[in-house]
Amino acid sequence: MNRFLGLLILAFALTACHPRQAGNPQENVQEPDFATRQPEAVSPQGMNLQRTIEAEGFSSKGTIQAVTEVPVYSRINEQIVSFDIMLGQRVRKGEVVVRLNQAALNDRIARGRAELERAEYQYQVILMGQGYKRNELDRAPDEIKRQARINSGCNTAEAALQQMERELTYCTIAAPLTGAVSRIDATLYSAALPGVPLFYIVDTEHLKVCFDVLENELHKFEPGTQIQVISIAWPSEIHDAVVSAVSPVVENNGMVHLEANLAPHPHLMPGMSAIVTLK
Repeated sequence: MNRFLGLLILAFALTACHPRQAGNPQENVQEPDFATRQPEAVSPQGMNLQRTIEAEGFSSKGTIQAVTEVPVYSRINEQIVSFDIMLGQRVRKGEVVVRLNQAALNDRIARGRAELERAEYQYQVILMGQGYKRNELDRAPDEIKRQARINSGCNTAEAALQQMERELTYCTIAAPLTGAVSRIDATLYSAALPGVPLFYIVDTEHLKVCFDVLENELHKFEPGTQIQVISIAWPSEIHDAVVSAVSPVVENNGMVHLEANLAPHPHLMPGMSAIVTLK
């Protein structure tokens, strides 16, 4: 018995002195140090847009539009002989952009002047036939002179000549406002027809942003409320705008339409998508 107890004590002592081996390989795996992990790269534009939306607590997708887009017409039917515009071109109010052929009008004006001279001669003949001498025609009563002008055709010839001279000025077409050419429907040497647009000019100096808000957010907006606009194309730029119109109707989807005046900027164009936030 003493011998058996001695062997048992010796075995226990040897087990305690032997170095412990790792039983689970995962115990030696070091946990990652989250304090030293590098964040994923985020562009400054994306961070700026995200910070603005998170800070405001409100965002809505909107569309930038022009307040005015004007079609440019010809008042007469003549051939286009000069067409100095192209898509996107900037034009200023009063700048001549289209010229029409004047040859036919000049011929008509020459014939009109000859017709007026003939009518004036007939006017004198009528007055002299009533006993007035050539150098005393102005002494005739106004009513007699009025009737003589009607009968001689002076009034008709004068009106026709004035109309043709006015049409001659229509051969020069100027830009009605300052802006950019947004659409072109005519071509050089084609016929300019009254009522058919030659091209369109969009007023880039007066822009607006149109957006919708939920009915329960409508209390945040009224005419004069200041908002901020960030275009999708230039997310690093923030533009100020002022609410100018609130629709009096709530749509079936519970949305209300709003519009806000936007200051012009070279990077803002009609049709752009934008994010609208409260300022």
